[in-house]
Amino acid sequence: MRVAVLSGKGGTGKTLVTVNLAAVAAPSVYVDCDVEEPNGHLFFKPGQVQEEPVTVLIPHVDPAACTGCRKCVEFCNFNALAYASGKLIVFDDICHSCGGCVLVCPEGALSEKDKAIGCVQRGTADRVEVYTGILNTGEATGIPIIHRLLEQSSLEEPLHSDSEQQPRRADGEATFIDCPPGSACIVMESIKDADYCILVAEPTIFGMHNLRMVHELVTLFEKPFGVVLNKCLEGENPSEVYCVERGIKILSRIPFDHELGALNSDAKIVANESDVYRDAFRTLLETVKEEVGHEAAAHS
Repeated sequence: MRVAVLSGKGGTGKTLVTVNLAAVAAPSVYVDCDVEEPNGHLFFKPGQVQEEPVTVLIPHVDPAACTGCRKCVEFCNFNALAYASGKLIVFDDICHSCGGCVLVCPEGALSEKDKAIGCVQRGTADRVEVYTGILNTGEATGIPIIHRLLEQSSLEEPLHSDSEQQPRRADGEATFIDCPPGSACIVMESIKDADYCILVAEPTIFGMHNLRMVHELVTLFEKPFGVVLNKCLEGENPSEVYCVERGIKILSRIPFDHELGALNSDAKIVANESDVYRDAFRTLLETVKEEVGHEAAAHS
């Protein structure tokens, strides 16, 4: 079971939900795909951390072989190449690593070299395998890191790719994917192989707007989903109204609670600190399992 947790913006409680579900489901797998600002590891504090660099291929020019024909410059739709002052210039920050420039060069003046854009870390904490993707500052996209994260977390294999690969995980071991905020390409990559999506929303007009964004995304991807309403207060909840009007299943309501906020701010896993929240997240986990089971039965 692979469950993706997402929200229309940061700060809604997405990591709170993902971390605590992984904790109560242990043995389980937690995958932090929020590669620009990963913070799940702050809660788990994993030990025995291994790290693998993630690289992409960028063009490398041999000045002696380049004749200045500019065929590569004309080919590149991303303007990652330019010919000026008698030499070919590569802007690797905007290169999309398609390799097309190498193919069109008639002189063989272009080859490819590795460029590190970040890394994947893997460690363990209380029967939870913790995978963290980290994008280097200034890099344009974290999608290659997310690809590697999801590949690593779906296999029982050593972190380094030259080690012997082991069989896939048992179906009963749950994986929880902490997605980046929003609904951009990196979120799409994070949810594409998920069996179920949890949308986390705040009880405000702005929260409802952001809920609509991710609701449209999971609907586009035809993913089964439900909503967790976080920071609930007495009175009207626009996000709840949105769900009720559209028949969207509300999986859980988490109250606006100072104790929960204090524990979360201290990077504590609230399910390990409070019997009330341990029960609440166990109930949420069972609800999600039932939803996944219903979907599997409906498509069998």
